[in-house]
Amino acid sequence: MNVIQIIGIGGLPIIKTGDNLAELICKAAEKQGTPIQENDVIVITHVVVSRAEGCIVNLDEVVPSPFAKSFAELYAKDPAMVEVVLREAKGIRRMTDGKIITETKHGFVCANSGVDKSNVPGENYVALLPHDPDASAERVKEEIRRLTGCDVAVIISDTHGRPLREGEINVAIGVSGLKPIRDRRGERDLFGYTLRVKQTAVADELASAAELVIGQADEGVPAAIIRGYKFIKSETAKATELIRPKEKELFL
Repeated sequence: MNVIQIIGIGGLPIIKTGDNLAELICKAAEKQGTPIQENDVIVITHVVVSRAEGCIVNLDEVVPSPFAKSFAELYAKDPAMVEVVLREAKGIRRMTDGKIITETKHGFVCANSGVDKSNVPGENYVALLPHDPDASAERVKEEIRRLTGCDVAVIISDTHGRPLREGEINVAIGVSGLKPIRDRRGERDLFGYTLRVKQTAVADELASAAELVIGQADEGVPAAIIRGYKFIKSETAKATELIRPKEKELFL
């Protein structure tokens, strides 16, 4: 029988720039009686990664462009926030009804370039996406290996909306140690049919599963352990493998 556990890691302090995030996660997991084990998948919200790496912006120090000011005035937005969103974008996909859908410098298509105001200390501070989420995941993975001796996989997650679906889910924006997509083409189903279109975005599924326990406690739960999932290991895979090429886009 296959059993998968999802364990929220609580009790972490407020993460500040320069903190050793991997060490804090290991200590918190140990303290709550669920120490990290071999082949665990560690899912971490991008906001705490960004805070640890100093990817934080004080909106009071941002000088909005005339374009940001005009858009903000039209839709009663904070012009400094709009300016940061535009700065973090490689391209704008949609700007309508006060909503800004962009393509980030990483290649992700999402709202507001992934700029996040929630769970960031300070009234006028926002968190950007990590500069290189895959590299962030790799650093945490290697530090956990050094501290515990355990070989794990690490996923950096963010909340994204989806075309034609209400609500948001967590997706993987950074991975290390696992293949983000399980290619099942060529396998046979229960009745012997050969699968021809079957590629499962396991990193996104794991990120969404972790969201069921992340952020649900009053003290804050910025990370989770997924235990028992048999992932395919990889030392070279990247979350950008999950981005659909523009020529295959159907909705944008």
